[in-house]
This record gives sequence, structure tokens and C-alpha cells, in this order.
Amino acid sequence: MPLQLLTIPCLSDNFAFLLVNEANEAALIDAPEAAPINALLDSHGLTLTTVLLTHHHWDHVEGLNDLNTAEGLKVVGAKADAHRLPPLTQEVSEGDVLEVLGEQVKVLDVSGHTLGHIAFYFASSGFVFTGDSLMAFGCGRLFEGTPSQMYQSLSKLAALPNDTLVCSGHEYTQANARFATAMHPNDTAIVSRAAETERLLAAKQNTVPSSLALEKATNPFLRAESIETFTRLRAAKDTF
Repeated sequence: MPLQLLTIPCLSDNFAFLLVNEANEAALIDAPEAAPINALLDSHGLTLTTVLLTHHHWDHVEGLNDLNTAEGLKVVGAKADAHRLPPLTQEVSEGDVLEVLGEQVKVLDVSGHTLGHIAFYFASSGFVFTGDSLMAFGCGRLFEGTPSQMYQSLSKLAALPNDTLVCSGHEYTQANARFATAMHPNDTAIVSRAAETERLLAAKQNTVPSSLALEKATNPFLRAESIETFTRLRAAKDTF
């Protein structure tokens, strides 16, 4: 059976995600803030067994130590980032395959926002957890990596099946929508998605996760046909 996905708003604009199996065991992707995660674990009667960390930034790991966890919690993160992540029980790299809640999970190196940033792809359930690499209607700012690295990371994610749900780390979709429509004011798909983003947020609904098909159709950074185009777009977004 596919795993159940629960999306958890944290801090001012972060998301954490819980995956749940039929035994009410849960895996958490990123830990921005403990309180809302613990509240959901308690209200659903879930046992947290695994935490997967996409990258080292404080707003993705800060809540880890205060989580309500089972004894023997497994904490997984990038080997390349282990020196600045919380203590890990398992270090992973590009191409590694884990078993989480009975499902195989592929590790993807998606460096760009940071070096050592990873994504977790649950093929059977159709989820990819992208942290601050591929985001709804956008991509993460390049704090450490190069445009070439981020372009290659996004190309890797774009090669996943179109029905994959992209679970990204922030509610940045409104700001990303404004940039996308400024770059492509006559693109009906982008304009329509921007309007839907406003509708969802006005109704206090999340815009994350999003389908990879939607990202490929409307996300300017996935539509960039070359590293040069991507580099110009990312520079324009940085000053938008």
C-alpha cells in the first residue's frame, strides 16, 4: 500500500512531512520545529521511527532534539554534509537506496542551494522530498553551489515520472508566482497557476506539495533550456 502523506506547516513558512504506514509508524522529512510535528504524531497515534534530513540549514533541523520519538530513532542525512548536520545514524550519498517504512527510497544529490543537499525519492508511493532545491513554482537560492550544479540537480528531478508529488520545504509559491508571471506575462499556464496560488492561500490552504507535471509546465527554472538561461533566471530572481 502507498504510504500516507501528512504535510505540516512549521515556523513562518516551512514545511515538514510525515509518511505513515498501515502500522501507524511514521517517517519525518526535515524537522524545522518540534511542536506542530509532535502534535500531529500525538493526535494520530503515530510512532516516529525515522527522520530524513535534506540539508543542514537550521530551519530544517532545529526541531530534531525535541521530537517525541521511539527509542532507537534512525536519523539519515548526507555523508557529504554530516559534519554540519545533527548526529546521524546513517550517512548516505547519491544513488544509495534505503528502506523506510517498508518502501525503497532512492537518494539523489541535488546540490545547489547548499553543497551536500539531498532529495529522497519514494518511487512506489510517488513522492520526492526536495527540501530547498526544486520548489513549488521556483527553486532555492544558490547559497553555496553554482548555477551549473542547480541546473543539473533540477534536470535530475525533472526526469522522474510526471505524476510524482514534489514535497518542497517552504511556502514560497506566491513570491515565485509573481516572478514567473513577470518573466512570462502572456503564458496562460503560468498565469492560471498564479491565480490558483492566490486562491489557495486566500482559503488558507497549502500550495505544497505540487505535481512534477505542473512544475514542468509552469516552473520557469524547469523550463530553462540551457545552463545559460537558468543562470540568467536565477540572477533575475535574486534581485526581483
